[in-house]
Amino acid sequence: MSVAAPPRARRAAAPAPSSRGDTLRRLLPAVCVVAGLLVVWQAAVVVTGVRPQVLPSPLRVAEQGWAFRGILWDNTLPTLTTTVVGFAVSLALAWAIAVAVDFSPWLRRALTPLLVASQTLPVIAIAPLLIIWFGFGLLPKVLVIALVTFFPVAVGLIEGFAATDRSATALLRSMGATRLQQFRYVRLPGALPSFFTALRIAITYAVTGAIVAEYVGASSGLGIFMQLQRNQFRTDLVLAAVAVTAVLSIALFALTYLVQRLVAPWYRGDAR
Repeated sequence: MSVAAPPRARRAAAPAPSSRGDTLRRLLPAVCVVAGLLVVWQAAVVVTGVRPQVLPSPLRVAEQGWAFRGILWDNTLPTLTTTVVGFAVSLALAWAIAVAVDFSPWLRRALTPLLVASQTLPVIAIAPLLIIWFGFGLLPKVLVIALVTFFPVAVGLIEGFAATDRSATALLRSMGATRLQQFRYVRLPGALPSFFTALRIAITYAVTGAIVAEYVGASSGLGIFMQLQRNQFRTDLVLAAVAVTAVLSIALFALTYLVQRLVAPWYRGDAR
């Protein structure tokens, strides 16, 4: 005999469509703005009659991008691989530094100025040196991405650990919890919101860092593809590669929200 689900269970299952509707409503303004800009761009090209080598229309960019989709895809995969590997190294480095700083106030005073100083280095000047030192393989590109992205993640974690609720820490200490247990049960969960905010900032730089590294030296990738097409005055294909880069960045940015829901489902600070 079938039993009807209790009202509370039925109410709990209902919010999914509403959640999808809320997501669509949040995305609608951005979609409208982008669509409006594309319409203005297309109209400006048609009215002025500017040459495609100077400014191609959005329709031409889409047409040529689709025509060269195989080549674009072959160059997208190396860029995506470099981005993922470089960002993974950046995350590992940022976590190691942040945890070490949290456990040692001396390290916080010693490393924080170095973290800030690392961001004063012009990447466009450092990247060629990395190519000279480490060759044209994966390592220099990974280092460029790590240099660009690890700072916001490390600082976000350090500040998140420091902003932990002191009363909760004091309660665990009064119950005899060790420093490691305090970190595991209070400081780590308390730092996750700051971490994911910093993660979203850093991930937007990761693909750009890979493109810069490929510009300096690579045999394949979106960066070298843009450089080659620019030299041939194929502005339409350059912009098609830029569009692919933007899609990759947006996809990785959106992925951080999925990871946050899996790792910290209790936190909904990004909801509006």
